[in-house]
Amino acid sequence: MFRNPHLATVFTSLWPRRFEERRFPVQTRLFHTEPGTQVLIHTQRPPDARGEVVLVHGLEGSSMAPYMLSMAQSLLDAGFAVHRTNIRSCGGTEFLCSTLYHAGLTKDIFAILTDLDRQRRTPVYLVGFSLGGNQCLKLAGELGDDAHRLLAGVAAISAPIDLAACCRALARPSNRLYQWRFVSSMRKRLRLRRPAIEAPLPYDRLDRVRTVWEFDHLFTGPSFGFDGAEHYYSTQSAIRYLDAIRVPTLVIQAQDDPMIPFAVFSHSAFHTNPQLTLAATAHGGHLGFLSSRSPRIWVDSAVTNWITSRS
Repeated sequence: MFRNPHLATVFTSLWPRRFEERRFPVQTRLFHTEPGTQVLIHTQRPPDARGEVVLVHGLEGSSMAPYMLSMAQSLLDAGFAVHRTNIRSCGGTEFLCSTLYHAGLTKDIFAILTDLDRQRRTPVYLVGFSLGGNQCLKLAGELGDDAHRLLAGVAAISAPIDLAACCRALARPSNRLYQWRFVSSMRKRLRLRRPAIEAPLPYDRLDRVRTVWEFDHLFTGPSFGFDGAEHYYSTQSAIRYLDAIRVPTLVIQAQDDPMIPFAVFSHSAFHTNPQLTLAATAHGGHLGFLSSRSPRIWVDSAVTNWITSRS
């Protein structure tokens, strides 16, 4: 893997990935998760699927993010049906709900899992990337023992389990490119969605927002009733829910991730909760994990092998 975390983060996102729509046709569905909210799901199903996997993308991503496509391909090749889920308002669904999304919003994922349960499509695995990883881990903790009814296992890759600590890391000068990219996308999305948002927000201050913390403090947090960014981060971080997880859970994290301080993974739950497995690599950056050998996208095979071994 790249020893430079920034090269790992950026170059892996540009790496060509195999994705076969002809072999595994894509079914597109708009799913009502609650009144007034629809999320877009892209499903691919091999013959005689051995299980179902729900994928959840990261901040300002979509079902078409490269890491979503290559993970889907790896799982499809292994015989699993895959549901590439768009977080609300993402993937071209900006006007299909009247709220923003946030890092701890789990009700949409829960609704999707409940629907799969009604269809008797089991076992179901949940895989989250970055912000989606925080959502998946938090949901597993929220469900506690009840998770066994809906989930066979959870995998989280590069998950910001302590949102405040990760936001502070993002503010480092070495991370200014990532900060700029996230904030530019978030501001653009909010401007586009303004007619659909019900919450009264200080749009006159949007152009002056320069950091994710500022955006969350002025917009994300208040739109969901949180008292600013700190309240939002302290209540919605998955780190608060790790002790309550009761299904097999794989957490993959690079120690050199520029956006997520590895110190947050020293949480006692990783030693005391037998359901948690922390796979820590020395290198890999954020959602990187590009190997010098085949398979090149190491994390795809790691997650696929873990799910396969449990099915």
